[in-house]
Amino acid sequence: MAENKVIGNMKIKSWILFVLIIGAIILVSSAAGLIRLRLDLTEDKRYTLSEPARTILDGLENDVYIQVYLDGEMPIPLKRLKKSMQEILEEFRIESGRHIDYEFINPADAGNAQQRQAKYEVLISKGLNPVNIMAGDDEGGSNQKMIFPGMIINYNGIEMPLDFLKNNQSASSEQNILHSVEGLEYEMIQTIATITSDTIYRVAFLEGHGELPELEVADITRSLAKYFTIDRGSIGGRQGILDHYAAIIIAGPTKEFSEADKLVIDQYIMNGGKVLWLFEEVAVITDSLIYGETVGLYYPLNIEDQLFIYGARVNPEIVQDIDCMVIPLTVLTGPENKQIVPAPWIYYPRLFPKTNHPITRNLNRVTGKFVNTLDTVGLDPAIVKTVLLTTSEFSRTVSPPLRISLKEAELTPVETDYNKSNIPVALLLEGVFPSAFRNRMTGNLVSGNNFTLKTRSVSTKMIVIADGDIIRNDIQRSGTSSGFFPLSKDRYTGEVLGNRDFLVNCVNYLIDDNGLMELRSREVKLRLLDKPKVKAGKTMWQLVNVAGPVLLVILAGVIYSFFRRKKYTRY
Repeated sequence: MAENKVIGNMKIKSWILFVLIIGAIILVSSAAGLIRLRLDLTEDKRYTLSEPARTILDGLENDVYIQVYLDGEMPIPLKRLKKSMQEILEEFRIESGRHIDYEFINPADAGNAQQRQAKYEVLISKGLNPVNIMAGDDEGGSNQKMIFPGMIINYNGIEMPLDFLKNNQSASSEQNILHSVEGLEYEMIQTIATITSDTIYRVAFLEGHGELPELEVADITRSLAKYFTIDRGSIGGRQGILDHYAAIIIAGPTKEFSEADKLVIDQYIMNGGKVLWLFEEVAVITDSLIYGETVGLYYPLNIEDQLFIYGARVNPEIVQDIDCMVIPLTVLTGPENKQIVPAPWIYYPRLFPKTNHPITRNLNRVTGKFVNTLDTVGLDPAIVKTVLLTTSEFSRTVSPPLRISLKEAELTPVETDYNKSNIPVALLLEGVFPSAFRNRMTGNLVSGNNFTLKTRSVSTKMIVIADGDIIRNDIQRSGTSSGFFPLSKDRYTGEVLGNRDFLVNCVNYLIDDNGLMELRSREVKLRLLDKPKVKAGKTMWQLVNVAGPVLLVILAGVIYSFFRRKKYTRY
């Protein structure tokens, strides 16, 4: 009886111990769930959110729902992009206190081809751009597949599309994926900040000086409208009319500025206003090229002295560059036969973005038309000057008056004649600017007696681009209706261009009040395998991967058998 009682007590104690262990495990697991311990051990801190991103995510009061259209069968590089997307979204979800929710969706997952096409059209109508890729099939072959590397961000019934795949034709697929990963945090947090913000900044396109009409800047206007309220209007010499705008855009003026309008812009800058200048000093009538030739003439706009005071000068000369876009040219292939062929046009340079600045980092090439050049002037230490766009290593300049003929496209450029390199064509100015009207009489330029001239600005920024056509989109006319071609793609070659992204980044950088643009400077290192080493040691690594696991299992079995035999045969 005593022996049975002892055995019963031992069983009870065992069960009690078991229950305590299970309870301790549950308790520890629950406590661990309440403790946020996340360590980023990567060298480039790719899993660490920036301080501006944390501030925005911590301030979310309502839920943000993100639909990511990157799922299903896809090439391995896109799977890596998807994995990076999941990691960042999970960081967003945790940092926001679970106010971020997300879902990955396969847009090709539909019952039949008709339903799939209908789903594609809905996504395109929402602003997502499809990309055609080659994907493998179940039989070992490959076929063309349409994917939508983008997302729809939803907040309080408002939807905003975001494409996050970089498509730089001059970079490898690995580099494009890397650049896409580098830009994920900025692009997502910028969109979330915009869609959840109570304050929407206003941006104005100036009119009244022959600026580009609304239809010719429709593409960039639509892109900027995702972030800002866009207005258009003339100054009319009225002081303070620009004060409630975060930035103004002067796009391709062709008429002289009055002194009264210059004073309005100057005082706007003195009060911290931001300006994006896009203009040239050489007027070229491009419509005349349909007749085979045109002319370029010096045409000042009466803003040269004002920009000179701010630290920049647009030179009245046109860039010719060997690295240029092509234009369709009609040539005779017989007495009556005509053929359209692409021909390089040295007046349309493919400009190089600065590689290490938030505005231009990871951008595609930017194209211009009859681009002028820029110089920095003055030695004011309060103004920091940064070149954003340059020509190639093989370029030169020509001065007006000049005759421009389409026959020049038939000539083969000689590299030795193009002896200038990296000519600046876009410039960022930051700091404290002197007024262009200091030491000048301004009484006749303003009405009323309450005006006081401010002679030095608060800290502000401006960007000067020596070409108005960088922002101009081509017009598509069909009968009585008119549309426009996108700035992001060349209409003749299909090349993906950086014009739209560059201009959107310019405005975002000028207005940026929370430091988000600095996220574009973030760098993730590309760590690829050493291909020569991989090729040289291919056989060895194949043997290690195939035979290694088998040998380890056999070795583990031998060791286990040895100790088991030793344990049970020692008595």
